[in-house]
Amino acid sequence: MLNYSVLDLATVVEGHSIADTYHRSLEIAKQAEELGYTRYWFAEHHNMMNVASSATSVLIGYIAGNTEKIRVGSGGIMLPNHAPLIIAEQFGTLATLYPNRIDLGLGRAPGTDQVTAKAIRGENMNTPHYFPHDVKSLLTFFSADNQHAAVRSIPGEGVDIPIWILGSSTDSAHLAAAMGLPYAFASHFAPTYLKAAIEIYRNNFKPSQYLQKPYVMACVNVVAADTDEEAEYLSTSVKQFFMGVITGKRQLLQPPVKDMNTIWNGIEKDHIMGMLAYAFIGGPEKLSRELQEFADETGIDEIMATSHIFDHKARLKSYRLFAEAVHKSSFAKV
Repeated sequence: MLNYSVLDLATVVEGHSIADTYHRSLEIAKQAEELGYTRYWFAEHHNMMNVASSATSVLIGYIAGNTEKIRVGSGGIMLPNHAPLIIAEQFGTLATLYPNRIDLGLGRAPGTDQVTAKAIRGENMNTPHYFPHDVKSLLTFFSADNQHAAVRSIPGEGVDIPIWILGSSTDSAHLAAAMGLPYAFASHFAPTYLKAAIEIYRNNFKPSQYLQKPYVMACVNVVAADTDEEAEYLSTSVKQFFMGVITGKRQLLQPPVKDMNTIWNGIEKDHIMGMLAYAFIGGPEKLSRELQEFADETGIDEIMATSHIFDHKARLKSYRLFAEAVHKSSFAKV
């Protein structure tokens, strides 16, 4: 069966605090564990009033420390924002505390605007160009063979921490293939290059000590409800969320509305619906059918759902219905 997981941006909902957001994330993670989800990831973002996952490794520890078996990790750590040694030490600590449960997904984007990126990186604004080198440095720090080096990661050295390459373009596919690492694609906001990136990754994959054959995960938006109509209504919150992304006018996650035409214009609608090309919005039957088509078309090994739903109970229900849809389908994998 296709593996299924959760991506959490720690989205802050209108009328609720950041503390509420974290507590709700834990409730979702506990339910995900009960429902057989494989992993629960947080994404590093900065300077966004509606996204509270900036201290990603801290949130990973919070979730891992209050669950028992679900894997917890980053989707991802924006590596150019950090020295590889610091990430090795942080995740080495996490993996020591929670053995065989920590994942480290890595991205090269800043996870924020350029002004904030400069505040994070100082004068090191060209660090994305060193991304492949920094990934190799991380792998070295985690290796037991590094014990005689002048610089070591303590803890971290010799600890089993799966490293993933994340991407929203074809560049990352080449890197993941060349290094023989699992690949996660951000089709929840950048669907354009999904199929091309998967093809490049599979065609160029080189087996490594970390992975013997390609492993692809796609992240998608999911809004599931009892009926298609209810799901469409609930999905207006994520559409408003993306309105903030494309206009730069961010706000806390808004309640659903009856008619998005009162909020967006034609150009904005086209842009947002393009970003939501791989969004699964509907009742159980529609969800199962579209998930089956997507999995058959892409041959992915794992699907990761992210759900920007205003009402917390509706969000919990959406993740439950998504798990049920996966279980009811017979997904074909390449």
